[in-house]
Amino acid sequence: MKEMRITLGENLRVNAHYKGHIIETDQPASAGGDGNHPSPFDLFLASLGTCAGFYVKSFCRQRGISENSIELVQRMEMDKTTRMITRVNIDIILPPGFPEKYRDPVIKAAGACSVKKHIATAPEIVVNTVTS
Repeated sequence: MKEMRITLGENLRVNAHYKGHIIETDQPASAGGDGNHPSPFDLFLASLGTCAGFYVKSFCRQRGISENSIELVQRMEMDKTTRMITRVNIDIILPPGFPEKYRDPVIKAAGACSVKKHIATAPEIVVNTVTS
């Protein structure tokens, strides 16, 4: 079982300690935080885009295609009533000269993102209390 330690910092900061890294989070000033770090939800959204980007990068590297001028743009659509995201669109901006035969396969590669797969087949999330 993998383990991540979460520590509660100053004001509304909450940090994750995982694999030797500290992932710092905060809430925006409008929500009472200091706004010094991304919010946990921002990191969730960024994990989708960066995961897709990793798969695009790997796809290109495996085929000897330069990934230097490729960019991904992620847009989120939100239900105004529930304030829940209803759709995430990721556009892969390809440079001129990108091989036409790889346009659909690079979309498929981005779709193989493990973050996306975990959302599509959501794990059970169980929250408990434990006395130290």
